[in-house]
Amino acid sequence: MEKVRCQRIGCDAMFSEDDNPDGSCTYHAAPLFHDGMKEWSCCKKRSHDFSLFLEIPGCKTGKHTTEKPVLAKKAAPPPRQPVSARTSAANLSSKDTCPRCRQGFFCSDHGSNARELNPKSAISACNESNQDLQESQPPPAKKVVDINQPQICKNKGCGKSFKEKDNHDTACSYHPGPAVFHDRMRGWKCCDIHVKEFDEFMSIPPCTKGWHNADPVS
Repeated sequence: MEKVRCQRIGCDAMFSEDDNPDGSCTYHAAPLFHDGMKEWSCCKKRSHDFSLFLEIPGCKTGKHTTEKPVLAKKAAPPPRQPVSARTSAANLSSKDTCPRCRQGFFCSDHGSNARELNPKSAISACNESNQDLQESQPPPAKKVVDINQPQICKNKGCGKSFKEKDNHDTACSYHPGPAVFHDRMRGWKCCDIHVKEFDEFMSIPPCTKGWHNADPVS
């Protein structure tokens, strides 16, 4: 029977359909090229020299095939936009849908107030008296709004949309205490939970219930 050439990367052997047992083909999955380095994605073996790279023995086994492997093409980088276009595109991203903006944290994409991310130095934050948390603060004066108008709650840890007609004393779950950033740890003083990663910090469940508030807490 006529022999044909195997199309698997790293094999290049001749075979026939009636003599193609499992394990007869030794091959590689796909090559990666980056900054002059050639690497096989399957076994992570690499070389700067292309000839030596092709001589690296295959690490996978199977049957020979005449089907050429489909290699994923690297997506071309998007065309560079002028500064004005990039600025306009950035402005299209709504603060209302950004989790950092909605919870009052600094966001470089939308220009949120930096003081929200950097409340106080770590030392002063750690030395704050617990009395600050215990003192009852009068609720901020509310602006006159339509009770059916959707608003975004600015209580830290909430960020949900609400209508004033549905607001009540347990509608909101939030953190009343300040965020504490110290020694690469992030946490809330009110519930004394501290984590290392910002994503974990953002997912700490709120510890207090109260009214939704659409005005930023000063």
